[in-house]
Parts: sequence; structure tokens; C-alpha cells
Amino acid sequence: MKSYVYAAGIIIQFFTILPLHRTLPMDKAELKAVLHLFPLLGLVKGLLYAAVFWSLIEWSPFSQLSIAFLVWLLPIVLTGGLHLDGWMDWADAHFSFRDKDKRLAILNDPRAGAFGVLALVLLLSAKFLFVFETVRAGSQYTLVILLIPFFAQMLTGLFLQFVPPAKTEGLAAFFQKGHSRLLPVVYSLFLVFAAFFYIWHPLFWSMAGASWMYFVFIKQGMQKEFGGMTGDLLGASQEGAELLLWMIVWLSVSFATG
Repeated sequence: MKSYVYAAGIIIQFFTILPLHRTLPMDKAELKAVLHLFPLLGLVKGLLYAAVFWSLIEWSPFSQLSIAFLVWLLPIVLTGGLHLDGWMDWADAHFSFRDKDKRLAILNDPRAGAFGVLALVLLLSAKFLFVFETVRAGSQYTLVILLIPFFAQMLTGLFLQFVPPAKTEGLAAFFQKGHSRLLPVVYSLFLVFAAFFYIWHPLFWSMAGASWMYFVFIKQGMQKEFGGMTGDLLGASQEGAELLLWMIVWLSVSFATG
């Protein structure tokens, strides 16, 4: 149990901007616990996003545009934009159409290229559109918002578990030391728990199915284009997953109100 307490602290230190000025053990047991807790991290983030989404719509005097901006901004602030850098690096490397070694070198280049900047603008613009349209649809989508980080964080754990590292150093390789045979069982329990509450909601099953197809597609792409997983690719995959899930909500809103 102590390893899970430490794992919670490690998650706060690495994946949020919340200050936790404490040296924590990061041995294999703690890293395994980190991977096991990713869906729980997603649920906590989802509860925060959903609470802000509902509270602003129901209780604030702000316009729909202002609410959408605040909901859109919240994940960026909470994570310090951690994954956006990976998204830009992935775009520069992917659209270079070079061999694996050159793509990995581009991932390690701290400079942002034209494709990275364009990809960032498209990502943030599309996500803002999806959030704004969802805000316009009203607070009945609050519980669905909770699922977006839940599935995205679960995918992060699955990529760390099932995609080999592209290099022997870096953030992804470090956390992959927590590879656990129990992880599929733990994640299945989280899914069963979520399904118990959302069995009546078609969007839950749409998100679950889309997440599985996303995992298969991105896993193959990482291995084919880069030879495995890196920290930048992990961040990019999470941003892509959240965008996909927001898009599913947006499509539901559009067809429901169209």
C-alpha cells in the first residue's frame, strides 16, 4: 500500500504543476503502482474538469464563450502544457518523412519547426471548437466530460505497458520499468467500475471503442515510424486521445442539436 501512496506523489510531481517538494522512492514497485494508478489519475482530473464545466454553466455569470475558454484552458494550466511539446515534436518528426533514426533525432531537437507550430495551432483550435459547442449544449454533458481524461490516461498506461521503448533513456523508458503483468487486470476492473455507472450512456461505449481503435493504430504507428515509445510520443498520444474523445462528444452534440 505504501508504494501506491508514493506513486500518487510521483504522479503529482511528474504530471501536474502542483508543488510537492519531497523526495520519493522510485523503485520498480512504485513505478508499477504509477502505471496502475493512471486510470485513477484520469478520474480525478475528470472530476475536476466536470465540476468546473458544470459550475461555470450553472452558477457563473460568464458567457458561453468565456466558459468554453476556461474549460479549454484548465488542462493546459493543470499540466503546465506538459504534453503539448511532445505533440509539436511528433508533428515535426512525422511530417519530415525521414527514416527512424532521423525522426528520433528530430524528436530530441528542442527547436520547433513549422509542422510543429501548425500542428499545435490545429490541436488547440479544434479542441476549443469542440469544448465551445459542448458548452453551448448545456450541463447535461457534464458526466461525459469526466470520461475524457479517464480514457486518455488509461491509454497512456497501455502504451507504456505494450509499446517497447525506442531508446534506453528518457521519461518513457524510465516509467516502463514499471511494466506489470497485473496491469490488464487492474485496467479491466476500472473499466467494469466505469461501465457500471455509464452502462446506460451510449457515449461511454463509443469512447471505449474509439479508444481501443486509437490504441491499436497509434501503437503500430509508433513502432513503424520510430521503433517504439519515447516521452514525446507519449505526450503526443495523450493529446491526440483527448482530442479524439472531445471530437466524439462534439459529434454527439452536433447530431443531437442538428
